[in-house]
Amino acid sequence: MSTAGGSNPEYVNARVRARSAALFDEEEYRKLVRMGPAEIARFMEESEYEEEINALGSRFSGVDLIEFALNRNLAKQFNDILKWADGRLYDLIARYLRKFDAWNVKTIVRGIYSEADKESVDADLIRAGEFDDRFLDRLLDATTIEEVVERLDGTMFDAGLEQAYEDYEDSGVLVPIENALDRAYYENLLDGLVVDEATEQYREYLEAEIDFRNARNALRLARSGADIDPADYYIEGGSLFSATELVTLAQNPDELVAKIRDSKYGDELSNALDELESASSLIGFERALESALLEYADGLGYVFPLSVSPVVSYILAKEQEVDNIRAIARGREAGLSEDEIEQELVIQ
Repeated sequence: MSTAGGSNPEYVNARVRARSAALFDEEEYRKLVRMGPAEIARFMEESEYEEEINALGSRFSGVDLIEFALNRNLAKQFNDILKWADGRLYDLIARYLRKFDAWNVKTIVRGIYSEADKESVDADLIRAGEFDDRFLDRLLDATTIEEVVERLDGTMFDAGLEQAYEDYEDSGVLVPIENALDRAYYENLLDGLVVDEATEQYREYLEAEIDFRNARNALRLARSGADIDPADYYIEGGSLFSATELVTLAQNPDELVAKIRDSKYGDELSNALDELESASSLIGFERALESALLEYADGLGYVFPLSVSPVVSYILAKEQEVDNIRAIARGREAGLSEDEIEQELVIQ
């Protein structure tokens, strides 16, 4: 619909609740883990993914079919929500969905960095943000990261990206560029956000998301070994760290973990922090962050059901469903065991 007129959260959230009821549950994931790619595609054909599997089945097969169907369905679901929404609610949802513009730019940059072929990078794009197909195809056609940076000039992501590119050239790691994209997204998301009864809890959720993003980015910078000031990529809007603290903590990961453990997020992330300390790996920690955010957003939807929070909760849950199915399909194709695949999943 449009930003004109009044908001219609009752209607939109009723439609979203119906979509949420169709998400895969733990039992369905258990079934998928035991299937090969062809069986997974057939299972998806009997679910909410039927239209996409049927439309793409003549051109793709196996994991390719699954991935293209997942991403097309994800974009369709979120575009449907925008069609239902009016007024301020539309604006809040549209702003949040720009996260997929950031995701797509990161995916393209990572593809160039790893010298992946264009088709495999395209398969990972989620066309659910504001960038249209024509612009995304222009980014896909870029052969260097510098070209991508140049083509983002004039978009919401151009602020700070040139400096991030210089840091990338000096360090050889993508963390500065990815962090700059995150910061531009959140600055745009919070710009002009009026906090009232309908958005108070949504703002609390965004605060947690920014805190977790700052923690993850600081740890990534620390582990990268790059000589980069974390304050240059600090995201305003959280409550856990100041920019000054982040500079210090990024150089002392143990202190960063202790800071999180002593915070309001400590109980939810206790097991993940234990894993981070013992295994010195970010993978389990980042997976726990995703799970904690899902739980946090889901709770907000129940607290204030006539706000944008239930929509954000569904967006996160749907995104996680797609990530889980993709992890299962790729794991089966790679010959991973059922236990190894299950360790990759985030299930509420």
